[in-house]
Amino acid sequence: MKSVVPELDFDNGETMSIVCATNFSDASLSASTIAAELARKTGEPLWLVHVLNPDSARAFGRSLKDAAEAALGDQVKRLEKAGAKVQSSLLVGEPAVAIQVLVEEQRASLVVTSAPSHDAPFLGVGGTVDRLAQSLTVPLLVVREPGPLEAWARGERPLRVMLGVDRSLPFEAARDWVKAMRKWGAVEVVGGRIYWPEEEYQRLGLAHPLVFADVTPDLRLALERETASLMAPLATAEGQVPRSVVEPGVGRIADHLVDLAAREKADLLVVGTHHRRALGRLWSVSHHALRLAHMSVACVPSQAAVTAADAPLPAFREVLVATDFSDTGNRAVAHACGLVPPGGTVHLVHVAEGLRSLEKEAELRQQLLEVVPRQAEATGRNVKVEVIPGAGKDVVTSLVQAAERFGVDAIVMGTHGRSGLKRAVLGSVAEAMLSRTDRPVLLVRPLQA
Repeated sequence: MKSVVPELDFDNGETMSIVCATNFSDASLSASTIAAELARKTGEPLWLVHVLNPDSARAFGRSLKDAAEAALGDQVKRLEKAGAKVQSSLLVGEPAVAIQVLVEEQRASLVVTSAPSHDAPFLGVGGTVDRLAQSLTVPLLVVREPGPLEAWARGERPLRVMLGVDRSLPFEAARDWVKAMRKWGAVEVVGGRIYWPEEEYQRLGLAHPLVFADVTPDLRLALERETASLMAPLATAEGQVPRSVVEPGVGRIADHLVDLAAREKADLLVVGTHHRRALGRLWSVSHHALRLAHMSVACVPSQAAVTAADAPLPAFREVLVATDFSDTGNRAVAHACGLVPPGGTVHLVHVAEGLRSLEKEAELRQQLLEVVPRQAEATGRNVKVEVIPGAGKDVVTSLVQAAERFGVDAIVMGTHGRSGLKRAVLGSVAEAMLSRTDRPVLLVRPLQA
């Protein structure tokens, strides 16, 4: 039996669509109602799809197909009364694969489905919804508690959303999607960030406490500041950045995030997904959130991030610049000050190798202050100087940790422009920096004699 895919009269090659998978259960009926309302609000066509098992299709033949088509037809009529443009598709095959093909054919922007029932083996692991979450290149909305979503879609109340926060491309895609949700209705966003303290102490270059589970004020402050920066693109028109909750956790991040979403009374948990495979799924937040959450869950893959043409222009509000007091290193300070706007902050640092005294540190700080361009202060740029102890670490590690700790938007540094044997012998801090950080790096080359 071949797939039945009617042609859309209103498909002009540019139209996006919403796909809703149904198995005719009460839960899937609620999911299709939400999908239809979203389609109506966005003006996108809705594809209602049901996938027949190949063995069942062969065993029952035309009678099963006719029954499924009749059920689809009844749902289409019901949803069209809500004002949505609806088409149905009856497919045969492995559900996740068939739906993925339809998503690509119809250029879907969203897939909506009901959650696996509580009777599903292993809480749905390996089921259709689980496989869709690990394969789709568009967001997947899994409806578990339809009431809040239905009321929100009808404009009766705001939707309370918890967004899982970390520093990754999938998070940025999820953040973009939450921001776009505002076109469907009022959204109240709360950021949720769960972290492993040991990992963060290492990343930020902060001193570990004597007690393993303790969280120092420095670590808490750095992570709260970084999280607020990550949530800043979701600020309201009045400039209000959504509230975030930052908590330490041990074990799987998903367990803590689901618990936090429940405590915050979230209607929807939104997480980015890396599409991990095999053993990597043991630590997949999206994989376990789908299993464990009692609220609806949206999984947003990195492929759903806005395109380069639609991406907002980056703003360099805080920049790190490192100098070794060479001519080129000092020239980099002026470039850093020029990169930030008035009111921006430049973190000017020097990594001091070996032992240091308070007197030596004061001397180095004074040297740093002496290379700050006078025009920087006159134009409202803030320059903060800091001497970073090497403490047995290489210069690059110290600088990368400082950039993470300050949460800067870019790194500026001078390069000596060495090449050939000289570079091989002396190495290149600048080159190592490029391979060790995911932040933009501006390299200032020496002037030619």
